[in-house]
Amino acid sequence: MTGSAEQSSGPAALPATSQETSPDTPWPLSHFSGKLKAHIEKVTPTWVEGQLVEFSMRNGNAWMTLRDLEQEISFNAVAWRNVASGLDGVVQPGARVVAQVKPNLYAKTGRLSLVTHQMRPVGLGDLLARVEQLKRQLGAEGLFDPARKKPLPVLPRRIGLITGRDSDAKKDILRNTRARWAAAEFEIREVATQGTAAPVDVSVALAELDARDDVDVIVIARGGGALEEVVLPFSDERLIRAVSEASTPVVSAIGHEADRPLLDEVADVRASTPTGSARLLVVDEAVEREQITQARSRMSSGVERMIGREVEWLAALRSRPVLAAPETMVAGRAEEIAGLRRRALVSMESATARAQDWIGQARARVTALSPQSTLDRGYAVVQDGEGIVRDAAALSPGDDVRVMVASGEFDAEVRTIRERRGGPDDQDRTIQDPQDDQTTQDEEPR
Repeated sequence: MTGSAEQSSGPAALPATSQETSPDTPWPLSHFSGKLKAHIEKVTPTWVEGQLVEFSMRNGNAWMTLRDLEQEISFNAVAWRNVASGLDGVVQPGARVVAQVKPNLYAKTGRLSLVTHQMRPVGLGDLLARVEQLKRQLGAEGLFDPARKKPLPVLPRRIGLITGRDSDAKKDILRNTRARWAAAEFEIREVATQGTAAPVDVSVALAELDARDDVDVIVIARGGGALEEVVLPFSDERLIRAVSEASTPVVSAIGHEADRPLLDEVADVRASTPTGSARLLVVDEAVEREQITQARSRMSSGVERMIGREVEWLAALRSRPVLAAPETMVAGRAEEIAGLRRRALVSMESATARAQDWIGQARARVTALSPQSTLDRGYAVVQDGEGIVRDAAALSPGDDVRVMVASGEFDAEVRTIRERRGGPDDQDRTIQDPQDDQTTQDEEPR
C-alpha cells in the first residue's frame, strides 16, 4: 500500500505533442528546446544565397553572418574546423556567396545558427550566366517582343526621371534636355541605383511615375560603373517585369556599352548614355526653329511660283484672239446671222411665191368648175318654184320658170316640152301648149 501511494504521488506524464499541452499540463522549457532541436535537425542541408557581411576565424572555426540580398534578414552561420580551413582567404566580407547550410539550435541558449557544410563566392561569370538564363526565359515569354514597345511622345508634357541621388546622370539629363528644349519639365525620383536595394527602389519609383497622368515618358538613368554594379541591379526579374507592365513609355539610359542589362531589352527605347537620352526625349528647339524658318521659306517660294504660273496663264489666256479682240467673234456671228437671215428671207419668198402659184392654180380650177363659168359659156340655169329644173319632164306647158344666164336672169313661160329618150334609137317626144297647136292649125290653112 505504501509503495503504491508513493508511486501515484510521482510527477505526471508529459503531453506527447505540442497540441496536447495546456496551462495545466505545460512542457518544461528544456523539453520544448529538445523537441524543437529534434524538429530542426530533420531539415535537410539547403543551398542558400546571400551576402557575407562578417567573417572571423576563432580556434580554427569560422564565425559568419549571412544577410539576404534584398531584405533586412540575416542569420548567424558557423563553419567547423574541417570546413573553415577551406574558406579562409577564399571568401571575404561583402562578397556574394552561396552556401550549403543546415539549421542548428543550441538548446542551452535557444540560439539558431546555420552550420555551413560548403561555401563559395558567386563569381561574376556565374551572375552573368544567371542573367543570360533569365534573358532567355523572359524572351520566351515575349517580354522583349518589339511589338510590345510603345512609341515616345513627340514633345512630352512632363518627363519622369529615376536616377541616383544627386548623380551626374541626373545633372547631364537635365542640362542637355533643357539645352534642347528650355520648357522641358521633370518629375524626379532619386533612388538607389546600385546594390541589392536598387531593383526594389527603382520598381517603386516606376510605379509612382506610371500612375501619374501628366508624365508622358519615364527615364531610368545611371552613369557608368563596374559590371556588377550596373548589369546586375538592372537585370533583376522584378524590375524587368515592372517595366514590361508599365503603361507609360520607358527609356533605359544605363551607361554601360560592354554588357547590356536586361532593362535595355525590355525598355521601349534604349539610350546608350544618360546624355544621349536627351536627344530621344525632346526635339532640338534651335533645329525646329530653323526647320520652321526653312518651311516658311519653301511655302513662300511655292506660293510665289504658283502665283507666277497663274499670272502667266492669265496673260496667255488674254492673248488669245477671242479675248484680245472679242469683237471679231461678235462680227463673225453677226455675218453668220445676216447670212442666215438672208437665206430665211429667200426661203420665205420662195415659199410665198409657190403658195401664190398654188392658190392661183386652185382659183383657176375652182373658177373653171364654178356655175358662173358654165353660164359664161352660154349655158343657162332654169328654176321653177321648187328649185333648179334638171328634167324637162318635170315641167308642164304653161309653167312659169326663171332663167339665169351669164349676166342676169329673166322669167319665161314654158310652151313646148321636148323629152329626150335615153337610147340612140329612141325618138324625142314633144309636148306643146294646146293654144300653140290651135294657132298652128289655124295658121296652116292660111
